[in-house]
Amino acid sequence: MLAGIKTRDLRKVYTSAPPLAAGGGFGFGATRAKGKKQPKPQIVALDGLSLEVAPGEIFGLLGPNGAGKSTTVGVLTTRVRPTGGQAWIGEHDVWAEQVAVKRLIGVVQQRPNLDFTLTAREILLFHGAYFGIDSRVRAERAEKLLDRFKLTDRAEQMVRGFSGGMMQRLSIARAMMHDPQVLFLDEPSAGLDPQTRLLLWEIIREYNQSGKTILLTTHNMEEADALCRRLAIIDHGRNIALGTPAELKASVPGGYLLRLRFGQHTPELLQRLQGLAGVREVRATGNDNNSADIYADRGGSLVSEIANLAAVAAVELCDVHISEPSLENLFLHHTGRSLRD
Repeated sequence: MLAGIKTRDLRKVYTSAPPLAAGGGFGFGATRAKGKKQPKPQIVALDGLSLEVAPGEIFGLLGPNGAGKSTTVGVLTTRVRPTGGQAWIGEHDVWAEQVAVKRLIGVVQQRPNLDFTLTAREILLFHGAYFGIDSRVRAERAEKLLDRFKLTDRAEQMVRGFSGGMMQRLSIARAMMHDPQVLFLDEPSAGLDPQTRLLLWEIIREYNQSGKTILLTTHNMEEADALCRRLAIIDHGRNIALGTPAELKASVPGGYLLRLRFGQHTPELLQRLQGLAGVREVRATGNDNNSADIYADRGGSLVSEIANLAAVAAVELCDVHISEPSLENLFLHHTGRSLRD
């Protein structure tokens, strides 16, 4: 039976540093004063996150480091206990039915957690045995996965000598070994070379075509656009946009983003820029009156008009950067910062 994913008002508040690959880029800079008991810090990783992933869908969580992506995966895979809200895999409540949930899911974490004392083949066989798979079936699956992930020639070698990309491929093969209905991939292509990344994308699509549900977290916009049927953009543990990649890109005012840098702009110049044909929105950025973002229906053809207005206002135009409709533009529009911040 195909299984989907659902969360309702999911909250997670950490009172200590989040575990690696669960909270992202949180840190604590304060020091404790001697002789004084300090209150525990409260880090809100998830703030009422509600999502619904259809069975057989590739769904992406897109956002910067520390946005709550890995914490969401941690909750859904029974590794992180939520502070509030509920989560389901198929019909199973994640925290009330942990054993049933674990049989349905495969998990690839941000950092490989392979046993360095085993060979690649042994890692796959032991994982299959853990899920009660018959020895003959285990051997057949391991052989197929080693071949598909291009690891056959290293199958009998211990993984301590593997490159980072090879470890990541083996981690994904291991997660697929028991043929889970739902596969969680946390930053699956981080640190991979372009050729390995394309191989991984191909394998993810193949696995999804067999009816499996896949949830991946990423801050790689190209990856989200290439793989995901739908995605949610999250920041500070909240869902700020949800839809297909095409729908989300179309929701940016005008689509095109022109990032301008001036010697020093004026309110009058920004008002005149707003009056240009095709300009949907003008925003001053930064704190020094030298940057502005323009969202518009067109890109390059606006540059000469912007330059003319700047010249009339006796303002130096130092730089123009044009972006076509993208998920990055959407995130900038909603938060004022880059996905990679």
